[in-house]
Amino acid sequence: MERFLPGRHLIDSFGNGGFRLAGVSHQGSLLVTPSGVRALDAENIADLAPADIAQIVDEKLAFDMLLIGTGRDMAALPKAVRALLSTEAISFDPMSTNAAVRTYNVVVAEDRRVAAILIAVEKAYG
Repeated sequence: MERFLPGRHLIDSFGNGGFRLAGVSHQGSLLVTPSGVRALDAENIADLAPADIAQIVDEKLAFDMLLIGTGRDMAALPKAVRALLSTEAISFDPMSTNAAVRTYNVVVAEDRRVAAILIAVEKAYG
């Protein structure tokens, strides 16, 4: 069963392997789209597969930017994921998860259209 939280939410804090948003704590990585927040099974960016981001492709017309938090440090996306995003004409901005969460919160607060892939990190933030 898919874990899903509908709507747009600011991320209150993150670290210790998860995120806190909308009064809910979630362990693990997240896929954030305009329709809501979903659990993502990838534990690190190298685990990310095209099937994991199907919802990003499905909602590509509903957002203008895709932020990708690659974990504690900036890292390259797997080739198959980059190829899918390119084929679907989805531009993306990879960065550390720390930077991606900060940027995501600013963009949501500005009521701009954004999606995010956020790989969980161990260090606590927020």
